[in-house]
Amino acid sequence: MQLKKKIRIGVIGGSKPDTRSRQVAFNVGQLIAEKGAILICGGLSGVMEAASRGAKQAGGLTIGILPGNSPQDANPNIDIAIATGLGYGRNSLVAMNSDVIIAVDGQYGTLTEIAYGRIYGKKIIGLGTWDIEGVIKAQSAEEAVNIALKNYFPLTS
Repeated sequence: MQLKKKIRIGVIGGSKPDTRSRQVAFNVGQLIAEKGAILICGGLSGVMEAASRGAKQAGGLTIGILPGNSPQDANPNIDIAIATGLGYGRNSLVAMNSDVIIAVDGQYGTLTEIAYGRIYGKKIIGLGTWDIEGVIKAQSAEEAVNIALKNYFPLTS
């Protein structure tokens, strides 16, 4: 049996987003799953929880790269929880293990993930996040996921 490589889309963003950003993150996660991609995130609350919840409700696979020592710290929508014990240093691993990154909302932790993404040469799409060089602005969850998937195919079996 030959396995097809699935694109891994990192979703990064704030741990305390507003209601609109939570909904956007949920929609991003849902679309990622519907397109057959894998969602990677920091595995905790806020944007990470909303995106992983959207992906799970759409039947997708979610991976959480956690800052702490226990996989049990992951939000309940994470299928594969990877404990790192690295604190914010785990942000590098989220970026490194994503083929492309979608940033929703966010503060300085998100900024570090964007920076690591740029260092690792990843495409980064932003929805209501940092307005800096190297971040491709999207106006909707659908546009962000479509940009993320551009040049990656086939995604479905």
